[in-house]
Amino acid sequence: MRTLFHLWLHPFSRKVRIVLSEKKLDYDLKIEKIWERRTEFLAMNPAGDVPVLIEKDGTTLANSQVICEYLEEVYPEVNLLGRDPIQRAETRRLISWFDHKFNKEVTDNIVGEKIMKRVLKIGEPHGPSVRAGHANIHYHLDYIGFLTERRQWLAGDQFSLADISAAAHLSAIDYIGDVPWEEHEAARSWFEKIRSRPSFRPLLDEEIPGFSPSGTYENAN
Repeated sequence: MRTLFHLWLHPFSRKVRIVLSEKKLDYDLKIEKIWERRTEFLAMNPAGDVPVLIEKDGTTLANSQVICEYLEEVYPEVNLLGRDPIQRAETRRLISWFDHKFNKEVTDNIVGEKIMKRVLKIGEPHGPSVRAGHANIHYHLDYIGFLTERRQWLAGDQFSLADISAAAHLSAIDYIGDVPWEEHEAARSWFEKIRSRPSFRPLLDEEIPGFSPSGTYENAN
């Protein structure tokens, strides 16, 4: 059985989990407490972070986008990048948008400060960072609305890794109730379509020890 090492509420791990489920690939989940710096885990991934995927034949892969690109190549029956070069370029552009720009401007400032600092025991949330995350999220939700009012999905008419990347980040923020859905109806409608997919349901059942999910997150079940 392939194994995915992950961490609670980690958007990059969630991204890989959704891809594995969309491709109907069986896998075991193992929590990796990265702050413990286990020697065995560092031997698999010297960077010391998750996700890490161990294939059935022992192939070891790290970094969410590396893993997702590998899964696209090895298991192409379900296409999550796009059918032509232009579509794939747009998908990759939006993956980068959410995994880098959104992560830096929103996810790190909200989930990183409010949850991960406590999990990692590295201090209290930094108020100005949290406020910056709350301010920045509106711009990104507006952008999701802009895209989905012109396309069926973020990168075009096909559900793709762009949608998965965006939803993985937003699901982590939604867990703590910090997504202002009521002010962004188009983004909310898009997100509802994604979290109704079978691949997304296991994420909604996940609970982090010591952190109860928000009402909006629980209502999705």
